[in-house]
Amino acid sequence: MSLTLILIIITVGTSWYAWQNPSLLDKWVMDPVRVSKYNEYYRFVTSGFIHADVGHLIFNMFSLYFFGEAMEMFLGQIFGPTGTFYYLALYIAGIVVSDIPTFLKHRKNSGYKSLGASGGVSALLFAFILLAPLQKVCLYFAICIPGFIFGLIYLAYSFYEARKMGGRVNHDAHIYGAIFGILFMAVILPETVPNFFAQIASWRLF
Repeated sequence: MSLTLILIIITVGTSWYAWQNPSLLDKWVMDPVRVSKYNEYYRFVTSGFIHADVGHLIFNMFSLYFFGEAMEMFLGQIFGPTGTFYYLALYIAGIVVSDIPTFLKHRKNSGYKSLGASGGVSALLFAFILLAPLQKVCLYFAICIPGFIFGLIYLAYSFYEARKMGGRVNHDAHIYGAIFGILFMAVILPETVPNFFAQIASWRLF
């Protein structure tokens, strides 16, 4: 069983269990005030393993499956056994790092809470886009567009939703997770950056 599938099973299980136990959901959700006041830094990780609702969970887990499996395979081929460490670091650190700006922004806002694996999924997604920007990504399994165009749409949507400040889904995490994923790959495999621009330069609309 792949590490990606193990992460999906764990996340689905913890999300479902948290829906049945509101006290656990409250304990695990990202709550910047409680993190700041009581040093509950574990929330940076636990908030990535619970979700707001079924739709939120399904979207993140489908994205994790498709892009996670691809990245797990690629990193394994390039780095061997070390690839597993890089993959897990990319995903978990993506969840944590993407929440840091939110924590700093809302550490005095008692009304703010967020949850979801969006930061880690975004890190994997944009690491994949950096590697293969012309690879088609399909929206709702129907409209397929090059990855780099999908990435731009994804960031624009996340920016718009983040400005609305609605719900408990941390759309800022999409943006910071994406940035982290790109930087992570650029550090461990620097040649991906010039290769990305070379592929983009070769793209033709028709």
